[in-house]
Amino acid sequence: MTESRRKLGMLLCLVTIVLAVLDMNIVSAATVPIVRDLDPVHGVDRLPWLVSAFALAATALLPLYGKLCDVHGAKRVLIGAVGTFLVGSALCGTAGSMEQLIAFRAVQGIGGGGLMSVTMVVMAQLKDPDEDGGGMGGIVAGGGMAVGPLIGGLLADHLSWRWIFYVNLPIGLAVLAGAVLLLRLPAGTGRRGLDFLGATLAAAFATGLLLITEWGGRTYGWTSPQLLGLAAATVLAFVLFLRRQATAPDPVLPLSLFRIPEIRIGFALQGLVGMGMMGAIMYVMLYLQVARGVAATSAGLYLIPMAVGMTAIGLVVNRLEARGVSVRAVLASGALCSGAALLLLGLSGPGTSLWLVRADLLLLGAGLGQLIGHLISVVQLAAPAHQLGVATTGVRFFQTLGSALGAAVFGTVLARAFAANEPGVPLGAVGRLTGAAREHAVAVFVDAVDTVFLSAAGVMALTLLLALRLRPAAEHGEREQARAV
Repeated sequence: MTESRRKLGMLLCLVTIVLAVLDMNIVSAATVPIVRDLDPVHGVDRLPWLVSAFALAATALLPLYGKLCDVHGAKRVLIGAVGTFLVGSALCGTAGSMEQLIAFRAVQGIGGGGLMSVTMVVMAQLKDPDEDGGGMGGIVAGGGMAVGPLIGGLLADHLSWRWIFYVNLPIGLAVLAGAVLLLRLPAGTGRRGLDFLGATLAAAFATGLLLITEWGGRTYGWTSPQLLGLAAATVLAFVLFLRRQATAPDPVLPLSLFRIPEIRIGFALQGLVGMGMMGAIMYVMLYLQVARGVAATSAGLYLIPMAVGMTAIGLVVNRLEARGVSVRAVLASGALCSGAALLLLGLSGPGTSLWLVRADLLLLGAGLGQLIGHLISVVQLAAPAHQLGVATTGVRFFQTLGSALGAAVFGTVLARAFAANEPGVPLGAVGRLTGAAREHAVAVFVDAVDTVFLSAAGVMALTLLLALRLRPAAEHGEREQARAV
């Protein structure tokens, strides 16, 4: 492959990542017009499933996508994922009811999960040994996560909510054509006998965990029979998955990967980063809307400083790594900056300057920009060449599971901290209170959110300790030699 073709292929991958991440978050800003158009009576109750349907489908297939890349080659799998994503996008734009839109979002999620994970595999096969393609991909993904709600709001306000799906079609078709014409990638092993049972058990476990975080404390109480039954089924699926991976002749997520220190620590770090990000982004938005009265669409603008921090630090770090700064130092610095930002957010009060909140988010972005993507590079460079696909999608899988655990844990922390000082007042009723009752409830709510931020800072402290355990041998040259053996 020529150098110009390789660079065009890397650009194509970055566009694909933006496409996937934007569509994961873009719906949140267009919920009002969607409900008004499709189901003004009961639509609000079904809104969470617009996001959950996409996330569930994308996460459930992640392990299988990695194995498909190793067996059939990343190019063929990417083309299939993009095609599925485009079909789902077209169907979403034509949806005539909330039920149809939710179902079509699941179809879109099947392709969307492949867009993110398979693209990272393609980038690893395209990049030069000294090029940090994974880091740049992570930066682009983080920026898309921040600006997605803003773009969704603009399209919904000035065109129609259906355009948040239709806009994917020309971009996706360009990506599809570019993948067919430009990419020249190694073929897969060609072995048959995919571990569909293992993939099914992984999907069942991931789906159960995500449903627990979605329903827990909202649809069902944490000690309700429904949730306890789901938790038991999820644990059983996990145990059966581990047993299957230990005995299957060609497992979908080989347990042998966990014998490699960089991969084992990388998976754990990515899970903790996903958990910390959930504790930051979700509850910053909640703080701004409930405690400060910022409208939902305007609250999304506060994520722009975080995106700026991620992009700026990513460009700096890439140059530092080119001059010999270790990956371990970058990851430790990222965990330290992220933890410091969450600690500062944990000191916020009802009257804290919103500019200070923006500054905290800028620092948080600088920290996450040193973690996201670089962790993928650590895992990819340590993985055996024939297991690059499953190792890469494993990183994404653990990040998603970490986010799900973060949603459950931090949601429980918030609810209990609030109930301890404001018994009898539901969290959702704070915005409807007036006078002194509202002031007291808001103060208690802010204290509860601060507890969440401090808990997330503790997660990042654990991330720092794990990052420091990465061996100096986990650097480019030695790992490239290891992969060549």
